[in-house]
Amino acid sequence: MLKKYWKKIGMIILIVACVFNVMGKLIHKNSLKSEMLQSAQYISVEQKNENTKK
Repeated sequence: MLKKYWKKIGMIILIVACVFNVMGKLIHKNSLKSEMLQSAQYISVEQKNENTKK
C-alpha cells in the first residue's frame, strides 16, 4: 500500500512542513517599528565609530 501512495504521502508531509515554517515566521516576525529603531541605532553607532577613528 505504501508503494502506491508514496508520492501523495510525501506531498502531504511537504505541505505540512511548509505551513509550519510560514506560521512560525509570521508568529515571530519583528514589527517594522522595532526594525527601523534597531537600524537607526546601528547606523548611529557606526557613525560615531567612524568619527572617533579619524
